[in-house]
Amino acid sequence: MIKTIKLAFLGLISMAFVGSAYADLTFVSWGGAYTASQQKAYVDTWSKGSGVTVENYNGGLGEIKAQVEANNVTWDVVDVLPDQAITGCDEGLFLKVDQSHFINDMVVKPVSECISPQIFWSYVAFYDPAAFPGKKPKTIKDFFDVKKFPGKRGIHTWANALIEMALVADGVKPSKVYDVMSSDGGIDRAFKKLDTIKDHVVFWSAGSKPLELVSSGEVVMSLAYNGRIGAAILQEGKSFNYIWDGQVLEQEYLVVVKGTKNEAEAREFVKHASTAESLALQAKYIPYGPMRSSSIDIIKKGEPFFNTGVDVLPHMPNTPKRLRRSVIADPFWWADNGAEVSERFGVWKGN
Repeated sequence: MIKTIKLAFLGLISMAFVGSAYADLTFVSWGGAYTASQQKAYVDTWSKGSGVTVENYNGGLGEIKAQVEANNVTWDVVDVLPDQAITGCDEGLFLKVDQSHFINDMVVKPVSECISPQIFWSYVAFYDPAAFPGKKPKTIKDFFDVKKFPGKRGIHTWANALIEMALVADGVKPSKVYDVMSSDGGIDRAFKKLDTIKDHVVFWSAGSKPLELVSSGEVVMSLAYNGRIGAAILQEGKSFNYIWDGQVLEQEYLVVVKGTKNEAEAREFVKHASTAESLALQAKYIPYGPMRSSSIDIIKKGEPFFNTGVDVLPHMPNTPKRLRRSVIADPFWWADNGAEVSERFGVWKGN
């Protein structure tokens, strides 16, 4: 009898340990409307979603690398940019995943063996039309023209997309931007263009900040994530205008951190999050473009698709018309050159 009780007690401890370990599954993303959309589309629809803790970060590999090297991994699944996915996979920070269920359905090829697809999003300029009673800005060149359109500009605190936008504003065709960036003097040209707005910028790092800056009038225009702008328009009734010209399209992925104590659950979670249905469902809550072709088909069949009952496609960044004046970010270029350019950008910010 005593032996039976001991065994039962040990069984309860084991179950509690398993439950505790599972409850510690942590999904890390960027916060705001974007993470809220992931919560609804990925976490709330997962059969074990009640056990997921959602945290926010500002990107980069520093914290992930520190956890892996210390053998104290507390982040299980992380939302990462493509250049970080490439570098992190190469450095052994992320686990390779089974890509067989989505590999033939992706709009673009996966950038590494460690990723599961999510969405296309863009860095795009926007403004409140009330800030410009007369002529309105329409192009990325206007964003850099402080004489024609005076006022502060909101820009983010890292180099990605700013370099590309500066070159488009300086007359480079979007399709030729990376050719110029790879040429002698190309990066110098971008920084020279950035110098034209340096005395007129307000920096932001949190994704919600540019909306606050424009709404308060602290800046007249800002760069932001297109989904944040779209959510403010569609959910909150804001009267923001996009400047789609010169936008920089990015890809977004999920990765499983090497050393996670919840590997099986983490793999199961990213597989669920990267289904065509989950990716399409996210567009109900934020206007980003799914990376799976079949997800677009789901959205088109279900239009008007947004949760407020309006057509979400006009707010998505990757429509054919917009792509003609857009830069498709090259994660391999940034993986090879990002550290050097980012260092220079840090110096530029500080001077």
